[in-house]
Amino acid sequence: MKAKYLIDAVWASSCVATVFSEEPMHNRKPYAAGRFYPDKPFEVNNQLQQFFSKLEPKKNGNTPLAIIVPHAGYVFSGEIAASAYHQIDPNSKFERIFIIGSSHTSSFPGASLYCSGHYETPLGTVKVDLEFANQLAKENKLIRCYPEAHLHEHSLEVQLPFLQYLLNTDFKIVPIIIGSPTVETARKLATILKPYLNEKNLFVISSDFSHYPNYKDACKADQLTAEAIQTNKAAKLMDALKYNEQKNISGLQTSLCGWSSVMTLLYMTEEMPDITVDLLQYKNSGDSSYGDKDRVVGYYAIAFFRLKTENPANEFSLNNADKTFLLQLAREAISGYIRKGTIPEVDQTSLSEALKAPGGAFVSLYKKHNLMACLGSFSETEPLWKVVQSKAVAAATRDYRFGMDHPIEISQLKIEISVLTPLKRIHSSDELILGKHGIRIVKGFSSGTFLPQVAAKTGWSKEEFLGHCARDKAGIGWNDWKTAKLYTYEALVFREEEDK
Repeated sequence: MKAKYLIDAVWASSCVATVFSEEPMHNRKPYAAGRFYPDKPFEVNNQLQQFFSKLEPKKNGNTPLAIIVPHAGYVFSGEIAASAYHQIDPNSKFERIFIIGSSHTSSFPGASLYCSGHYETPLGTVKVDLEFANQLAKENKLIRCYPEAHLHEHSLEVQLPFLQYLLNTDFKIVPIIIGSPTVETARKLATILKPYLNEKNLFVISSDFSHYPNYKDACKADQLTAEAIQTNKAAKLMDALKYNEQKNISGLQTSLCGWSSVMTLLYMTEEMPDITVDLLQYKNSGDSSYGDKDRVVGYYAIAFFRLKTENPANEFSLNNADKTFLLQLAREAISGYIRKGTIPEVDQTSLSEALKAPGGAFVSLYKKHNLMACLGSFSETEPLWKVVQSKAVAAATRDYRFGMDHPIEISQLKIEISVLTPLKRIHSSDELILGKHGIRIVKGFSSGTFLPQVAAKTGWSKEEFLGHCARDKAGIGWNDWKTAKLYTYEALVFREEEDK
């Protein structure tokens, strides 16, 4: 028997324009309750409690600036949504929570705010920041107070019970529905909202992923879309959506039903060099006992964190056992993935605190003293062992410099790991110490990095070190580092012995 909770409807690209009245309205009554989630308070609480109880403890205390969450029926996507909300400190006190979704029911210019009342759910009333919403609509032609756009739109409402259940503090929302799914609308809306993207506020972006391919095709398409979002570049996301469309995947009607909402977020974050994007959890409706695998909808939980770039470099150390473990972990991950297509499980109970602590790292692969591949992450949200494991596999399979034509080449590799301190913003090249500091250069949408050991291996001067990084890694002009944002970091470097 199929559940009464609905899988999210496909993006209604053929919707006709709607005429909106100017008459004042009162509270927006629940529409999705009883359809997408229970309409009785105790049933809502019980279901949410079950979702959150299945999640692993958070690995760090950071609260994200923004999350991307699904909006389908709870029996299909509730667990995925919970994994994103789980990243939020329940005691956070936000000035506002911006909830952004793309309209499924009507088409209209720009975006719509709900300005004439509050939202209601079975768990009670969620206050809208009415003063702020009306002021935002008054000052920006792109945004209007169109209450009718909200009446039968589920994508915002289904997020509210998660916030009501999770947060221990009072909060106000700014509910925004995008009515014209265009790049231009997303770009303009991002310009309006970007001043509010900070630690004082939370952005919740409501979107499901693929509709309605089979299970296997959905997994592939959704991974491509999610990895494009993880680059934190709007153009990369658009390329991924076009690529999925051009593949003519059977049944696929959209790769991202709320793409204009996600694009709005990326236009806000892509010029922020201290942003890291974590892919938290993925499932599709075929994983639910209420769905089938022939026609599915994909769901991803994604969190956007801000790195602590202004803190002094952390004093850190790894003992010999930790270093040996990480080198073995990297080799076993590469071998397992290349030979069997799987990554070995790790017994986390035996790991040291240093290995379980969040940290960034790069994994470099050498063959006969020649660098074959090097990939890493500045993330401070994932545990160090997991970063090393995932980046080892990525270096062996995704770096364009590396050609793994046959598994026998694994034995010829030598692995080097660089464990990183947090990024530190500098305002002059005089603050860069060659051989001690790595460099990260960011200008506009472009960025590049050199590890500290690059200077020692090449013998470059400081001008050459910066020039090569700007031109060869960031893809900008040789001297463009002079007008770019510069960040330094240090690295603890260790590698396999040559005779192994």
